[in-house]
Amino acid sequence: MYAIVEIAGQQFKVEKDQKIYVHRLDGNEGDVVDFDKVLLVDEDGQVKVGTPAVKGAKVSGKILAHVKGDKVKVFKKKRRKGYQKMNGHRQLFTSVQIESINQ
Repeated sequence: MYAIVEIAGQQFKVEKDQKIYVHRLDGNEGDVVDFDKVLLVDEDGQVKVGTPAVKGAKVSGKILAHVKGDKVKVFKKKRRKGYQKMNGHRQLFTSVQIESINQ
């Protein structure tokens, strides 16, 4: 059984006991979060597609940790002008473990 759910503007294919990294969510470690915007649910070949969301479907998960992603380096340069600039960025993520998919 799997579901496609929209979390923080992004779509994820999730299954029970799966760990995913999503953009930073509000809440503390150990909190239970519910995602109501379930776009598709597949249970043993029986597919339910929402318009746009499946009514009554809910995915619940548990916040494991708040982490930072890998560093992304941003380098700008204009040739023959002596201009160069280096920046870095680390995106904030939340690690979520999917506990149940209810239809």
